[in-house]
Parts: sequence; C-alpha cells; structure tokens
Amino acid sequence: MPLQRMCGQVNSWAELEERRKKISERITKNGIAMKKRIEQKGFDFKPFSRKQKQVLTWWCDASPVKDKDGIIADGAIRSGKTLCMSLSYVIWAMSTFNMQNFGMAGKTIGSFRRNVLFWLRLMLRSRKYKTVYHRSDNLLIVSKGNVVNYFYIFGGKDESSQDLIQGITLAGMFFDEVALMPESFVNQATGRCSVTGSKFWFNCNPDNPRHWFKVNWIDKCLCNMSEEHVEECRKNEVELKDLVYLHFTMDDNLSLDEDIKKRYRSMYVGVFFKRFILGLWCVADGLVYVMFDEDKHVIHEECPYSPMHIVSVDYGTVNPFSCGLWGFDGKRAIREQEIYYNGREKGERKDDEAYYQMMDEMIGDRKIECIIVDPSAASFIEVIKKHGKYIVKGAQNDVLDGIRVVTTFLNSGRIFFHDSCKNTIEEFGLYSWDEESGEDKVIKENDHAMDDIRYFCYTFLRKWLRWKY
Repeated sequence: MPLQRMCGQVNSWAELEERRKKISERITKNGIAMKKRIEQKGFDFKPFSRKQKQVLTWWCDASPVKDKDGIIADGAIRSGKTLCMSLSYVIWAMSTFNMQNFGMAGKTIGSFRRNVLFWLRLMLRSRKYKTVYHRSDNLLIVSKGNVVNYFYIFGGKDESSQDLIQGITLAGMFFDEVALMPESFVNQATGRCSVTGSKFWFNCNPDNPRHWFKVNWIDKCLCNMSEEHVEECRKNEVELKDLVYLHFTMDDNLSLDEDIKKRYRSMYVGVFFKRFILGLWCVADGLVYVMFDEDKHVIHEECPYSPMHIVSVDYGTVNPFSCGLWGFDGKRAIREQEIYYNGREKGERKDDEAYYQMMDEMIGDRKIECIIVDPSAASFIEVIKKHGKYIVKGAQNDVLDGIRVVTTFLNSGRIFFHDSCKNTIEEFGLYSWDEESGEDKVIKENDHAMDDIRYFCYTFLRKWLRWKY
C-alpha cells in the first residue's frame, strides 16, 4: 500500500513519526511472516527463457561452448540474469568438483545476502541440495549425496577488498554486479582460481562504455570480435578472454508481466533509462537531471502545511554554502526555502558560527527532524552539536547512487521546489556530466545546491520511501 494512503492526514511531525514507526513495524512483521511462508513452500520456478536456459546449460557436456573459461551476462535490471547465473554456478560446481572451495562476491556481503543468497538457497533446496550457512565465516556449505563443496562469500566494495581474498585457492568465482567492484579485487579473485577446470561467472548492469570491465573483459571476449581483430590482437600480444557473452533485456525474464515492465520503464530517464532498461553501455552526457521541468517541479503559491521539516547542507567557505529547508508530509517533499551564500562573490567569507545563525534564522520556530550535512564539514557539524538545538547527521555521500535516487524522485513527482529557491532552479539547468572523463563524473561547478539535494534524497527521503523505491 502506498505511503500516502497509509499516512492519511496528520497534524504534526510527531504524529507522522509515530505512524511511520507503526508502518515500519507492520512491514517488518509481515516481511518475517512472508519469509517463513516462502521457506516452507520452497522456490516457485517459472518457465526459463532461451537465454536463461543458455546460462543454465552452457557448461554441460553436450554444449558446444563447454570449454570456455567462463560466462558474462549483462543487460537490463529485472532481466532474470542473477538468479539463473547463481543457480547455474552452484550446480556446475556440484556436478564437476568435490571438496573444493569456491568464491561468490557482491558489492557488499549484506547486498549479496539480500539479493542472491536467500533465493539461491531456496532454489537449491528445491533441487534436493542441502545448504548450511555459517554467517560468522560467510561460508555456505552445499551438499548432495557424497558431494560437498564450500562457497565463501566476499564483498568487493573498494580497493582494500582484494586483501580479503588473498591466500585462498578456488575452483571458481562468481561476481554479482561486477561493474560496481574495483578492478583490483576482480583481478585478485580471478587469480585465485588455480584449480584445473575452474571457471569465472560475471553478471552486471551496464555502466560507462570506458568502464574497466567493458574494456578489459567484454570488449576482449573472442565471441565479440571479428577474425581480423582477433588476429591483430594476437599479433600485438593483447590478452583475450575466451568467455561466453550473453546480453539480457527484461523480455528475457518470463516471470515479469507487462505492468511490472511498464512500472520499471517509468522510473528511469536519461542515462539510467539507457543502462537499466535498455541495457546499453552508454556515456553519461549533457545535463544530469534532464527530467527537471519548471512547469512540473516548481511551486509558485504558498507552500502547503508540512508536519515534518528537514534541513540539508552542502558546506563551503571559499565555495558557496548551500542549505535547503524541506517540508515533508509523508508522500512528497518541498524545498520551501534556501540559503545560498557565495563568499567569493560577496567578497566576505563567513565562519561556521555565522552560517549556523543564518540557518537558525531560516528555520525559525519550526520543529526540525534533523539537519543533514556534508560529512566532510566536521567543524560545522561540531558547531551544530555545540548549540544542542538540532539533531545533526552526516550525509551518505555516494554520488552516483544519490543522483539515481534524485532522478527517480523527480521523475515520480516526489520532490518539488518553491520558486524562491532561485539558485537551485538555476543549477538544475547547469549541472552536467563530465563528457571528457573516462568514468561517470559530474563537472564540479554549479553543484552546491545539487549536492545538498542529493544528501536529503539519499540520506533521508530514500529511507522513508524505501519500500517503493
């Protein structure tokens, strides 16, 4: 049930918070009950598409590609690649080896447990495999008859992750969302696969076409190259990859009905639509928020009553200080007022205390849920804490994920802006991708209001509307 229907009319932020807690408790309770029902029932297999069947059987004796070193599956979200890849990987391991170690990795161990492990164990049980998961060791033990193998789970979120996988000998490695991992981790993990007959398994959604995985793995797959190109690469001693490559779309997931596909198509625009829906490796270019429309997103009349208020801050001394006051009623957020102070233009730099007083004056007598601040602004955070009037939180500062969330909220009509927020409206028309970069980066200009909006959406609003987005 949508949040707005559950919240109804509320008269204070405290009442809204109480209702949120009750809704959260209900969702948690229902989620636990649903999980138990699913576990008791087992996995409900739907018909597999042609590409899913290819994933499940490419390694079998009768397959013409069984001698390949591995498989890559990329493409759109919700295209059915992850579950069939993970299932095929384990069945291959159990059919080929005994008493061997295998690796499985996601961006984080937590995301892997949520997105892969729970459903994988259900599918394996439906196929009469026994599974035991040792959470403290991040170890999944799979057995059937006299065959037992060990699957170690890793997180590949940053450069330090490569240290976690050193020293182990593996018979295979499965990477979920490999494009979100650093190259050093993937190189270290694949280098651990030294058992005869070991293979690699990769799946991901597309990213920048100059992304290291696209350049060093997909583009160097023999199956994607002409004979002339292969010959040229071998002459120049370029390392080629002998892998199966499959590209997925949502139409390759037969369990999705048209209404679900339509909903996902409506959630994304611009570069995210091309990547997540069309499954294309494309450059992020032009304006970041191409979907921003003054006629749709700007409010000219007096802001409606909001039971809850939140403040977001992108701190700057030499660079502009941007601060937004948000009203939230449980279904939409409105940027009611803003502070945008450019010390370089004004010819006068302000200190932390002066910025605090400006912010406090803007807030007035409103009850503030929290102030979300750029986590690098340690001195300003300390000033807010010193006054003891407001709760302050460091913002979650994942730029690309934050931009994706803001994009979704703009596209779905969840965030709006009062016409008095002139600097914000101006920045929407200037905030652009850096087309010269080899990865997804924004130009670090005209981005201060954009940053504090991202802090608000990614740190606060996303969590309130998490069951919908």
